Amino acid sequence: MRRLLALLLAVVAGHAAPATASDWGLINPGETTLQAVRARYGAPTKSTAQKLEGHDVQQWVFEGAQAPRGMVRMTVDFGLMVRDVFHREVVRSLLLEPTPGVFDRGTVLTGWGQPTGIGQQGGFPAFLYEEGLFVYFEKDGETVKSMLFPPRQPIPPPSETPPAPKTCAAC
Repeated sequence: MRRLLALLLAVVAGHAAPATASDWGLINPGETTLQAVRARYGAPTKSTAQKLEGHDVQQWVFEGAQAPRGMVRMTVDFGLMVRDVFHREVVRSLLLEPTPGVFDRGTVLTGWGQPTGIGQQGGFPAFLYEEGLFVYFEKDGETVKSMLFPPRQPIPPPSETPPAPKTCAAC
């Protein structure tokens, strides 16, 4: 109990590192493999094979008792291109759909701090974190609808002026 209280105080005080996908279900996109997910969760509730840009990929859905506590559903997508090499058994993304009321705007801000970007997705408020997290809210802007964890990718700063058009030497 003391350890949990200390961790909570550290997060609130801003001294703890931001949480990552691995804090939920030990799945870290870009690193965790299909075998590790199977070892942790067993067989998925539903498995779908798909083609993505000519590659065989899989999507596993864990619902009900197979999903992490507090989640309605967890969807894991496998198949990731890294440096021109396709890794079919590496987690590409993790989508968590929490039970209503489990996560709200305050919980997200406490756990991850201020977002890198704020916007709208399909008419719903959304937060973007460079650490590798997209948070989608219900229309009320408070209740978390879903949390998508892709591999971490740096977000380029917005340019103030558009790049100059390339000139054609042969034109």
